[in-house]
Parts: sequence; C-alpha cells; structure tokens
Amino acid sequence: MIVSDRVAEGGLALRIGPGFPAPITDPLAKSGGRADGEVPIQDTLGAPCFRSERPACQRIRPVRKRSAAANSCSRTSCRATYYSERMPTEPLKHSPPVDNEPHRARQVAESFGVDAERYDRARARYPDALVQRIVEASPGGEVLDVGCGTGIAARQFQALGCTVLGVDPDQRMAEFARQSGVEVELATFETWDPAGRLFDAVVAGQAWHWVDQVAGAAKAAQVLRPGGRLAVFGNVFDSPPVVAKALTDVYRRLAPDSPFNAQSSRSALDLYQEMFAKAADGIAAAGGFEDPEQWRFDWEQSYTRDQWLDQLPTTGGLTQFPPDKLAEVLDCVGAAIDTIGGSFTMTYTTLAATARTSAT
Repeated sequence: MIVSDRVAEGGLALRIGPGFPAPITDPLAKSGGRADGEVPIQDTLGAPCFRSERPACQRIRPVRKRSAAANSCSRTSCRATYYSERMPTEPLKHSPPVDNEPHRARQVAESFGVDAERYDRARARYPDALVQRIVEASPGGEVLDVGCGTGIAARQFQALGCTVLGVDPDQRMAEFARQSGVEVELATFETWDPAGRLFDAVVAGQAWHWVDQVAGAAKAAQVLRPGGRLAVFGNVFDSPPVVAKALTDVYRRLAPDSPFNAQSSRSALDLYQEMFAKAADGIAAAGGFEDPEQWRFDWEQSYTRDQWLDQLPTTGGLTQFPPDKLAEVLDCVGAAIDTIGGSFTMTYTTLAATARTSAT
C-alpha cells in the first residue's frame, strides 16, 4: 500500500497508509469528479513522525536486512531513526498514462488539519541527508515550501539556515506552522500570488500530488532564480504484516464502501515510484528545467505501540472517521502490535523528483 503525507484531497490521491490496499476507484468518479483510476498514494494511512530535533537515541547507520525476529524490538521511550548513507540517483522512469487527478480532490487533502498538533507531533520527518542535498544543490537559501502543512519540512530547512516561506490552503495547518516559527501564506499553489518574489528552491514534502503536475511545475519555474531547484519528495513504508492485516481487516469492517478497500497487487514502493515518475514527467512537460532526476533514501524508525497509534488518526483514511469507529481501529491495531512485543521497526524509503532551472 501507499502512504504519503498529504496526498489525499477529497478522496483521490489519498494518503494510504501501511496496511491499506491501494485504492483503485476514484472516490469522486461517482459524483462526476473524474474517471476511475488507481491512486498511487501512500499518505492516506500515513507515515508517523518524530521531532525535527533528533533525540539522543537516534543514530545514523547503513540499513541492513533484518530478520523477522529483529523487527520485534523492545519498548522504548523515544524513536530511533536510521538513515542510509547512500544517496543514489535513481534512473529516471517514465510513468504510464494516469487519468486520475488528485489535485482536484480537495476534501481529503484539506482534512489533515482536523488535529494539526497531533499531525505535527506524529508524522515522520525527512532524512537529514535529503534536506542537506537539496540545500547544497540550490544557489541560495531562500526556500518556498508548497503544501507546507504544519511546517515539518520547513523547520528542517530552517535548521540549515534557510529562509522559508510556506504556502498551504488549510487555515488550521497554516496557523500551527506560524506558531512554530514558519511564515505561511494561505492558498493553493496554483492560485498563490508570488508578487514578483523569487526563490532558490521550491520544495514539497508529501504534498505535490495535490498540485497540478504540469501547471505546478511551470509555476515553480517562474518563481525560481536561474539555477534554482524544484524538489518534491515523500516517505513510503509498509508496516509489519500483522499490523497491516489488523488495520485492513478493521477498516473493511467499519467502512466497507471506502475506496481504500480496493485491492492492488503492487507494493507501496511500486505505487510511490509511479507517483514520483509522474511528477518527473510533469516537470519535463512544463519546460524551463533541465532533465529531472529521482533520488532515493532508505532509513528505519522504531515505534512503540502508543507512538504508532498516535499517528494513525493523522492519515487520510481516518481523519474523518467518527470517534467511536476510530477508537475501534486503534484498539484492533494496538492489539496486533502487542502480539509482536509492543513495538516494531519500520523501514522507510524517501523518494524525490527534482530538477533545476537553467543557470542562464
């Protein structure tokens, strides 16, 4: 399945989290919103998160293959995150034709602000190596963060000395980001007025699927300085099988008509790679950029039962669940985590599609 941070907008490119099959039917199709099509998004049942300040228990190490027994780790008071040292440039893959248009699905996309504080607390951050690489590959430190949400990515760029302006359509998310020290303007990226301002980098963390892929890239090119960089990125993961099955089973029982219940034979990573290939195609089609690249970062993060249950309500499939049904979901998933020792280690992959404008 797919898990993406802010992929869902009304029901199409919804953030699908670990344990949920990727939806195949566009929820808006029934109301004439658009044609049916598979939605390659993992932000719906989304990724957890940790504070941008790395706790003392976090270490950096190469990711190694783990045995099934190793995935059952002991309960801990903080989450340990491990980033791979390798930063490969992925061969550029072109996406197959995709008919759905998640940027038109606004209801789900703007549902994540229902509990902005929890969203910011529980959603996964991005690899420091990714943020550093974007900064080093940009001509300066002025950054525009598209779909900034609560400011998770923005604060990571600020920590490296960048000046960041966020743009987000959700008032609740924007207000939280402002309180955390991020300047935010309220708008979708397509309607946002740059007022002549230029930036060294335009970034989007698990939000670009909510933007028109070609129009968004064209606008990014307009607001970037010569040699400026567009970088759109997101985290993808598959939760432990027992946890994924518990989530899938209870979700199907409580929401049998949900598009999240559609089956897909492809992995979350496959669907996410397709989504980022589509983003790269949009960048190429927009013009004004050099050939786009795809980057990949692999890392791990440990979760206790409570930490994982804290992030589940922030995922697109659950943000609009009634409290009684949400409580039942959390009870079932929590019981599954208890069967593997009350904690587990999640393997993440962070993908990025990126390109720079001509230096002339």
